[in-house]
Amino acid sequence: MRGAQEQEPAYVIHRRPWRETSLMVDLFTLNHGRISVVARGASRNKSSLKAQLQPFQPLLLGWVGRSDLKTLTQVDVCDGPALHRTVSLYSGLYLNELVQRVLPQADPHPTLFAAYIEALALLAETSDVEPVLRKFEQSFAAGLGYDFAWDLATDTGQAVCATRTYCYDPEQGIVTATSAGVRLQNLPGEALLALAGGDFETVASRRVAKRVMRVLTDYLLQGRPLNSRSLFTHKRGERHES
Repeated sequence: MRGAQEQEPAYVIHRRPWRETSLMVDLFTLNHGRISVVARGASRNKSSLKAQLQPFQPLLLGWVGRSDLKTLTQVDVCDGPALHRTVSLYSGLYLNELVQRVLPQADPHPTLFAAYIEALALLAETSDVEPVLRKFEQSFAAGLGYDFAWDLATDTGQAVCATRTYCYDPEQGIVTATSAGVRLQNLPGEALLALAGGDFETVASRRVAKRVMRVLTDYLLQGRPLNSRSLFTHKRGERHES
């Protein structure tokens, strides 16, 4: 069958009504990246598709079509972790919206897909979501070509010094001097070195990671808002996560 695909690992990142009885579903897939499919008849009362096509649910999908909009032909539901905590659910919605808004269509990112699965598993286990989000954001940026080293000043090629402060430029990474592209200043070298060692736990490293990754994700979004960010402002004590 023309453009047929079977047994493709995928997750639903967004869905909305399409025509009278169907759904248009945005997917994050292993081998095809972000794609859109039509689930015909999914809104009918007797259809099981609406219940199966849920966010955060591991799926094996099939579809047909060579255009940007495919037609769903197969849905197999797999076992996976569930996001029961409210803050974990909000965090998962943030990841989905980031993928939907920024990731180019039909551009495979298998490493990022693996990072997404790992992030969902961690969100299902912890109420301390901030380190999980920061690490996924960095994997997300790396997949789009904006990776950087926390412990290297790219403008000088020298290692970060714990006693100095640094700047951040989304296109260069950590730098020593201000320039036209610099969005952040006064980042403590000690915190940058902690982040380079994988320490997202201390107050200083969390603060720096949040500042840097917020600037980077906003840069990638190019002014497009994320509705999921506003969810955190309605949950007391969780304003700082995304």
